[in-house]
Amino acid sequence: MFPALLNVVLPVVLVAGVGALLARRFTLSQDTLGKVSLNGLTPALALSSLLGTSVSAQAGLHLAAAYFVLALSGVLLAFLAAHRAASVTRRAVMASVAIGNNGNFGLPIALFALGQPGLDQAVVIFLCSVVLTFTLGPLLYGSAGGARAGLKAVLRLPVVWCIAAALLVRLLHLPVPLGLRRGVDLLGQAALPMVLLSLGIQIGQAGRIALTRPVLTAVGLRVLAMPALALGLGLLLGLRGLNLQGLVLASAMPTAVNAFLLAREYHADAETVASAVALSTFASLLTAALVVTALPVIGRLG
Repeated sequence: MFPALLNVVLPVVLVAGVGALLARRFTLSQDTLGKVSLNGLTPALALSSLLGTSVSAQAGLHLAAAYFVLALSGVLLAFLAAHRAASVTRRAVMASVAIGNNGNFGLPIALFALGQPGLDQAVVIFLCSVVLTFTLGPLLYGSAGGARAGLKAVLRLPVVWCIAAALLVRLLHLPVPLGLRRGVDLLGQAALPMVLLSLGIQIGQAGRIALTRPVLTAVGLRVLAMPALALGLGLLLGLRGLNLQGLVLASAMPTAVNAFLLAREYHADAETVASAVALSTFASLLTAALVVTALPVIGRLG
């Protein structure tokens, strides 16, 4: 496990740690950094990755379907584990388990653990997680607009239209001017450092972690149960090799910050979700290293 910690997790911790130190030293706007990442850099990363990806359409759809099945299974598992909690808290636990940080944590971990092919897999999962977050999230939190409002929010994201553009270019075999491609690639390369800095800033600005039973339940399910569930479901659904590795690795990521932002937006149990985000982020440093260590074995299963 030590090589995984040193070569995969340590680079993520170092960059995020710089963000945390900056947050302690300066007054930084998380909203501004989030807008830059979500609306500027992440769309470029998605476009660049999809234009150059080695993931076939069939493999991508297979992986996406498995990811959605995994997320819904996580919702069910969390519902059963927190069924005695108050409705608003139970929904917070369900969202904390289902909505993983496959962006500013999952993407760099996948790159360091599995190389460029692993990053291609992680981008597919990240794009699925964006759709899931802004549809399932509002539905779980009980927003007035429900999934319909969430779907509208997804369609307003630039990353969605970049995905559509990349798929159209690949489908029609359209040439992309070299200067345009280089500019997009350059923006995409800035995405991973920026999102890691944003993660560190969020941790640095976080307050006290509430170690309540719902928080511990959500974190335990997110970082321990979900990887085991991903492995079983992945094998059951026919994933093998790199696809299976990508799904299991993605499942080991902590609760996404967006789960907290949505909880605050829809007046849900934001305190429980915020604590789950912070605690699962720290816990996943160890569990992600364990999963990375097991990836060679996972890749040979089936």
